[in-house]
Amino acid sequence: MLKTFTTQAGPSANWRNLQKTLPPSKTKDDHPRKRRKLTLSTSTTATATQEASIIVTTAEAGPSKVANPGGADDIKNGESLSALRRMIAGEVTCTEAQKLPGKYLAIDCEMVGVGLDGTESSLARVTIVNYYGAIQLDEFVRQRERVVDYRTQYSGVRESDMVKAKPFDFIQKKVAELLKDKILVGHAIHNDLKALLLSHPRPLTRDTQYLSGKHKLVRSRYVALRNLVKQELDVTIQSGEHSSLTDARATMAVYRLHRKEWETGVIGVATAMFLKTKLKKTVEGKAQGKRKAVDEDREASSELGDSDDEPNSSPHNKEAAKSPKTTTSKRAARLHKTTKAYSGGGRKGVSSGLSTIVRNGRRVKPGSTGRGGTRSGESSEQWWKAL
Repeated sequence: MLKTFTTQAGPSANWRNLQKTLPPSKTKDDHPRKRRKLTLSTSTTATATQEASIIVTTAEAGPSKVANPGGADDIKNGESLSALRRMIAGEVTCTEAQKLPGKYLAIDCEMVGVGLDGTESSLARVTIVNYYGAIQLDEFVRQRERVVDYRTQYSGVRESDMVKAKPFDFIQKKVAELLKDKILVGHAIHNDLKALLLSHPRPLTRDTQYLSGKHKLVRSRYVALRNLVKQELDVTIQSGEHSSLTDARATMAVYRLHRKEWETGVIGVATAMFLKTKLKKTVEGKAQGKRKAVDEDREASSELGDSDDEPNSSPHNKEAAKSPKTTTSKRAARLHKTTKAYSGGGRKGVSSGLSTIVRNGRRVKPGSTGRGGTRSGESSEQWWKAL
């Protein structure tokens, strides 16, 4: 007889009793962890956006409050893009402290054409601004030659601007004083320094054209300033007449935007100046030591005479002549002890030259063979007294 087994449609009694002791199960719609994480992320982003809209960190003055209408996306490398754009446009109001020269200066120059057909360039305008775009120098330069082409479409210089122009020597001296011990920023800065007939220490020079190519910011090694500013700050410059003031501020804005990255690997200013000063002192010290040794040798030789060539010179004099490292006072003391003055001048052991005859490169006395004996047939009398 076959037995049939039936399966239970619901849970067993043991399972139902176990469920009574378990805590209530969570539904699929309940996700407290995800909800808490989403809420925290939203609040954090909102707080960061609010802080970024009012705080912009600068290199020299620290945190300063600046309006930032762009929000968090307007901040790049710790700088506000909108603030840099306003600086290029000259719409920034600087405090008294921000008007000082500071540590960083940006320079730009404009040229006019002189010479045959105006092909030669001559300095016509110099502009220097500080880290915040405040003007430190903006002067026109008086031309020594007749200007053939003012190049107004590129330089922005007109003939009327030369009425208040100042001599080149005055501008050059003023620029040199401003740039002393400063970090100089410029675009293709070698052209500006060449026009001013000036030089600047390499550790204190920042060329935005060179640094942009070195750090792969652009593809070309000789990128134009207008293209670099358009790419980095989305600002159009040099669309019409050029302005050295606008170009200098734009150069400083680009440098501020990448200052932290570009300064990596650059020797600090203080370190560079310290090494330069130390090297200069070392070179001067060595040169002075050599000059002092030569002077002492000359003084010793003049005091002791040519003792190496004298057959009767005392060993004390030879020792003094062969020791150039002794001081002058020691030589003088030794000379006083080992020499004795005689009538008619001269010293003991120093020949007057009358009793010395040179034979085959040797000095011998008359009547001697040069080997300690006398030659036959020659008198040992002082024959020179009978002359």
